This record gives sequence, C-alpha cells and structure tokens, in this order.
Amino acid sequence: MSVAERLKLTEKVQRVPSPKLDLFRLRDFMTAEECEGVIERIDANRQPSTIADDYNNDRSFRTSETCHFDRGDPLIARIDQRISALLDLDPALGEPMQGQRYAIGQEFKGHTDYFEANGDAIKTIRKIPGQRTWTAMIYLNEPGAGGATRFKVIRKSIQPERGTLLAWNNLKPDGSPNPATLHHGMPVRAGFKYIITKWFCERPWAHPQ
Repeated sequence: MSVAERLKLTEKVQRVPSPKLDLFRLRDFMTAEECEGVIERIDANRQPSTIADDYNNDRSFRTSETCHFDRGDPLIARIDQRISALLDLDPALGEPMQGQRYAIGQEFKGHTDYFEANGDAIKTIRKIPGQRTWTAMIYLNEPGAGGATRFKVIRKSIQPERGTLLAWNNLKPDGSPNPATLHHGMPVRAGFKYIITKWFCERPWAHPQ
C-alpha cells in the first residue's frame, strides 16, 4: 500500500481535493504543550535559513530562521517517530527534523521541496539519499496575520492552525518530480509563525563524508 493510500484510510486525515498532487491535512497531530516545547527549542537555537539550490541569488527568497533539532531530545524524537509512523515510512529515510520561525515580513517564496535535476544539491549532498519523496510540515502556532502556505498550481492556501500537520508527495506516481507541489510560505503580517519541517528521501539519509 502506498503512503497516499494509507493516509486516505487513516482516521481524521483529510485529503485536499486535487488530481494534480497528493496533499493531506491532519489537525491536532500535536498537543498545545508539545507545540510550546518545540517553539522554546526553536527560539533557543535559531539561525538564518539557507537554500540548497541557487534561486537567482535572490537574498529575499527565504528569510526565515531555522533550528536544527537535537535528535536525542526526547520530545523531538517522539514527534519524529510519530511522523514516520503516520506516513508508514522507514525512519532511516527521514532527514533530521527542523524547525522554522517567521517574523513579520519574512517568507519563503514559491519553491518545491524536490531538487532540480541540474542543480548543485542533487550533485552533492543528494547523491547518497537521492530525491526527496514526502514532506511533512506541522504548524506550531497561529500568527496574528499572514503566514499561509499557498500551493500555487492548485490555487489552494492553507492557514496555520496550531498542531496541524500537512503532508504531500513531492513526486509523481512514476517517480519524477511533481511541479504541482510548488508552494509559497506567505509573508507573516502580524506576530510570528513557527513550523516543523520533515523530509523523507528515496534512500537512507546520510551526510557525505
């Protein structure tokens, strides 16, 4: 059974209707207490976010801050395991879980989570794990305004809701990258937005030596 087929049968998981991609939402995946705990960790260890491929040297392309979590942290490990279990994917295929903070005006312009065939990333760090397959993203809070995730091809915007998980397949059924997964972390207009991001790969994750 594929991940998408499994999610369709999972209680409380909602499929966003579109023939162009597999996109799912599950509310209350995390408790308020868990969300607050992860937010504290992000605030304590955040640094400017980076991008793997060059988007025309646009320094405003991704303006959030990122926290690289300690995988030995019991809270982080528990959430990480729950994500793998929900998607029924081997934890070895998962990249280390990250957290992001978006302040007022910060955004991540339209991008895909898969990597371009001729990009630098696929030739270096992606040589071992290969392409990204599934993305899981969890909203940890609700900003005062803005911060929606807009899937541009299907014209669907999803507003942040604390504890809600989104999951989507970055690839088509034939394994090729799916451009319909293009999405934009819209600018925050009031308050802050905190999220978790978790990616899965074709092969077990490992950093190049």
